[in-house]
Amino acid sequence: MKVALVGATGMVGQVMLKVLEERNFPVTELIPVASEKSVGKKISFKGNEYTIVSMQTAIDMKPEIALFSAGGATSLEFAPKFAEAGTTVIDNSSTWRMAADKRLVVPEINANILTKEDKIIANPNCSTIQLVMVLHPLNLKYDLKRVVVSTYQSVTGTGKKAVDQLNAEINGNDGVEMAYPYEIFKNALPHCDVFADDDYTKEELKLMTEPKKIMGDDSFNLTATAVRVPVQGGHSESVNIEFENEFDLDEVRKILSETSGVTVLDDVTNKIYPMPLYSEGKDEVFVGRIRRDKSQPNTLNMWIVADNLRKGAATNAVQIAEYLVENKLV
Repeated sequence: MKVALVGATGMVGQVMLKVLEERNFPVTELIPVASEKSVGKKISFKGNEYTIVSMQTAIDMKPEIALFSAGGATSLEFAPKFAEAGTTVIDNSSTWRMAADKRLVVPEINANILTKEDKIIANPNCSTIQLVMVLHPLNLKYDLKRVVVSTYQSVTGTGKKAVDQLNAEINGNDGVEMAYPYEIFKNALPHCDVFADDDYTKEELKLMTEPKKIMGDDSFNLTATAVRVPVQGGHSESVNIEFENEFDLDEVRKILSETSGVTVLDDVTNKIYPMPLYSEGKDEVFVGRIRRDKSQPNTLNMWIVADNLRKGAATNAVQIAEYLVENKLV
């Protein structure tokens, strides 16, 4: 099982390496790929050193699986070339997510749609993954009507440059390169990704479209506001969910507690609720502050938190790869 890791030196790429090792994914040969300036450098994996190679070298080695986390332009150019060589690509960028002929997969929800013919598989947006992990089981029971989500997103979602900016501002250091148009420390920016023509950001539009594709259901409405906050690790979401049918709060908690990959932290008497502080380094999606919306019927409020670099990116991609191997699709 030869596995190429495209973007091996990046923030998500490094977490992918960690997740592959932790989950003992059956890698017989790792092929780390990065930018030309990194070619020839070494990275460690499972106690061994591997040399970073160029994109073309990796394609010529015909790996069974290529995990991509190197940005949209790289994916657009090179994912098809890997696919043509017979490699199954699992791509973490937004490039292929809404393409009609590409699968958008959260394994706990819709891995069963994958076939051997799916050579480029899209990994959803980090904020989308944690949202649908909670929405899907509730939709099956109560039938979604409308979802309103507001995000509180970690700077790690932007990358190393944003982490460096936050840490420089915390430490009072000047001269650091700015990842954001404003300071992020002691601030909140209602500006994740770039603005589209309709004044929504790309991040908000991803949240509004990807869940419907993953869940195979476009009968409900969804709107989003995405906000960047000075947190280093872990995205949070305030979610308001209107159902077609009435629900019971205890049953909601039971459904979620029995959902694989979801952990309910919902005991306000003892101040137990999800926080980014607790999610960092973990693969679960945490949900709490589950309560009825008193302003209208059949409506629920909740708070969802997950590590955006793990389940929101690296872990979900590796889980897709695990499904492919277990079901002999590669």
